Amino acid sequence: MSETMKKTLESPRTKYPQPPFPKQPQDVPGLASKMDPIPDHGEKSYKGSGRLTGRKALITGGDSGIGRAAAIAYAREGADVVINYLPQEQSDADEVLALIKAEGRQGFGIPGDITIESFCEELVSQAVEKLGGLDILVNNAGHQQAIESLSDISSSDFDTTFKTNVYAPFWITKAALPHLPEGSVIIATSSVQAYDPSENLFDYAQTKAANVAFVKSLAKQLGPKGIRVNGVAPGPVWTPLQTSGGQPQEAIVKFGEVTPLGRPGQPAELASIYVQLADSDASYATGQIYGAAGGNGHP
Repeated sequence: MSETMKKTLESPRTKYPQPPFPKQPQDVPGLASKMDPIPDHGEKSYKGSGRLTGRKALITGGDSGIGRAAAIAYAREGADVVINYLPQEQSDADEVLALIKAEGRQGFGIPGDITIESFCEELVSQAVEKLGGLDILVNNAGHQQAIESLSDISSSDFDTTFKTNVYAPFWITKAALPHLPEGSVIIATSSVQAYDPSENLFDYAQTKAANVAFVKSLAKQLGPKGIRVNGVAPGPVWTPLQTSGGQPQEAIVKFGEVTPLGRPGQPAELASIYVQLADSDASYATGQIYGAAGGNGHP
């Protein structure tokens, strides 16, 4: 093996921070900028090669976490990008939009609450207008709160989880379909929770299983129209979703420890999956769920 090759090899075990991590409670929805350590979304590491030149993408939850990593990667691959996020996440979103524009691509932020059907319709309408079309839709935004007992989950809490994780992708995709030309792609962010649910994520796990069914059913429906539908099922990934109630603070300390790699994933480590699924080179992949869980998980 040459010296050059040896220098490029990295152990996946030690490439990124390992637990223990400090407790760091945040209010929902949380900010990546307040996490310790700060997540890697590929800001410095992701290098593009023109795989998505001229494409037009809408990403929900694009201000932080996996959505942010996808947005950065898409821009560096040549796509113009609209990101959606909650108004409270504007500071994180501003960082993403600056990175998109630094690549010479168009980047637009549309803040708003996707648990409201009328906003979902307006989001798509604005995205299409700003981008001059749409051919990549990433339904990524999620709501997750760890609650130990079924008895402690209120109907309002249950409703918020389902409206964010199940209703919103339905509303947004339905609104987007008339604008998606043949060759377009839809990508959903599911979770290992769909396959191996934790006892304290009762409602979230159900929604992630629904996301898997969304992908597999819609892929069959849209295949004849030349539109591919796929999903990604991450394991424990270091994002504000976890520190803002997605995990108990005791679990944050050892977050990712149970995986064979002994650490949580970083959003940057999933970016290439979202690029691959969006790229026309992956033209025979539809109805698939791609796993990235550090050695755990079923897909």
